[in-house]
Amino acid sequence: MEATPDMTETPLVNEAEPENTASIAAPPAGSAPAATATRDTGAARDTGAMRDPLDVIVVGGGPAGLAAALMLGRARRRVLVIDAGQPRNRFADRMHGVPGFEGVPPGEYLERVRAEVAGYGCVFVDGEVETVSEPEAGIGGVVRVSLRDGTELRARALIVATGLTDELPGIPGLAERWGTSVLHCPYCHGWEVRDQSLGVIARSPMSLHQVQLVRQWSDRVTLFSAGAGDVDDATTRRLRARGIAVIESPVVELLGEASGGSGADAGRLTGVRTADGGVTEIDAVFTFGASTPHDHFLAGLGLERAETPMGSFLAVDAVYRTSAPRIWAVGNVVDPSLNVPMSAGVGSFTGASVNWALVEEEFELAEASEASEGSEVHDSRSAGDGDPGPWPEVAPAEYWEERYGESDRIWSGRVNRVLADVAASLEPGRALDLGCGEGGDVVWLARQGWKATGIDISRTAIGRAEAAARPAGLGEAQAGFRVADLSGLDAGERFDLVSASFLHSPVELPRERILRLAAEHVAPGGHLLITAHAAPPPWAKARHAHEHEHAHDGQDPGHPSFPTPDEEIASLGLDDAEWEILLAETRDREATGPDGETATLADGIVLLRRR
Repeated sequence: MEATPDMTETPLVNEAEPENTASIAAPPAGSAPAATATRDTGAARDTGAMRDPLDVIVVGGGPAGLAAALMLGRARRRVLVIDAGQPRNRFADRMHGVPGFEGVPPGEYLERVRAEVAGYGCVFVDGEVETVSEPEAGIGGVVRVSLRDGTELRARALIVATGLTDELPGIPGLAERWGTSVLHCPYCHGWEVRDQSLGVIARSPMSLHQVQLVRQWSDRVTLFSAGAGDVDDATTRRLRARGIAVIESPVVELLGEASGGSGADAGRLTGVRTADGGVTEIDAVFTFGASTPHDHFLAGLGLERAETPMGSFLAVDAVYRTSAPRIWAVGNVVDPSLNVPMSAGVGSFTGASVNWALVEEEFELAEASEASEGSEVHDSRSAGDGDPGPWPEVAPAEYWEERYGESDRIWSGRVNRVLADVAASLEPGRALDLGCGEGGDVVWLARQGWKATGIDISRTAIGRAEAAARPAGLGEAQAGFRVADLSGLDAGERFDLVSASFLHSPVELPRERILRLAAEHVAPGGHLLITAHAAPPPWAKARHAHEHEHAHDGQDPGHPSFPTPDEEIASLGLDDAEWEILLAETRDREATGPDGETATLADGIVLLRRR
């Protein structure tokens, strides 16, 4: 691709992977759904259907970033492409060496690809990234991205494809001819200047490679070798054997027509002046700048870097993942040698790699949930042998915080079957889940259209619940969580459905008072659903399995209680004129114990409707 950066600025940008290139899109070619990739110029970036957190944020709208976004869009991911709207290749006339786009203006290429990406639901916004937060490790984590205008975004993965800056030598006459008669890549430009008098202005010993390459396009080649350091006699003989002239005096000026003029001669080069006063007739020169990748917004993360002959770049692995979880980097931001098709190729590969990482995360989450299936008794002693023993003398919040901290996940993450059956028969509204734990019921309700809130006394549980909502694309308005007990709710706050599933505890908990208070938060016409264990599971081997220990608030603190549905209703002390009993029954379900044994468990179910 012809590398013509914005010549109103220095340093200049190598357009092999343009940074944040933005265009108004043309209709896409091929089979992609029809779309128009118009630029979103709104502050705060209303992403419409793009829910928080996103699956992937792509920073940079060049070939690598667009190719990654295309693969992710086709994988049904929620993708946002952040584009600064500063196309640095707008002076280039044509791309070359890009299959299917040979001789096409680079802007047209970007228009077409943007439209194809937008056709799969990806969203483009204007913006420049200011900072990136330390990514959250573990299942359900996110990375936070802050834009310069204050917009805050979150995603499960971040792809950095922001390109680089080539800091060109400060030789008079060079910058204004960049992309016309001052070139960087013989594969991109060599054909157009074939058989002309060509020069190579050395910047480092790597220029000795470049000059040998340029010789393929012309037999009239001159190396201005001062920038390469000492060139030994053997190398000089090798170059001269192919007819390459070597001039050691430093270049001080490029001569010819300025690029700002008009006509065919605009930007035309006629000669190179050196420090010894000599002038060499040259039609075009090749050189390169010091590569500065556009990764400054990641500086605070301390990511590992790779020191290369071309400069310092972010270190990436075989799938272009950086040393930080959830951050990938691809294109010229990590490899300055890539041209357009190479950048698009690795971008496509990276998009697929990121999708696979998200797929793996989703399976890990599901697998962890499966491993916990059947462990739904909220009593850490129930998996043991013999008598459960007395209640631990510890505050409930302290106990449950410690309990959740013992493992990465406790509950299955699946919706309670009774809740699913009941909620499916109701019109979605506002829902409250008591003792929500790690959020499985709240997430399910939100997916069904409820505005669900979960409360729990464990901060760790709430953190996991919030993490569980992220892969589902659920924002706080859809699935909100609070570290609180019922006293933390507004006295006048009402819900269409209040649920309490397996609200048992191995530490003393005022269960009756909690459920009575829960009933006060049910709106007229709303429902209160209580699902409880009718007996401990057989693997608990408790001697006091069901001894009618139902003194409730005044109960003997030696053992947990398992009230029958009728006892549950009686304990609530509700006004019959205000409440209607819809369900009061015991249901059996199959479950798997901690050692893999299966059993039939009995659950007591109470469903009340407030008149």
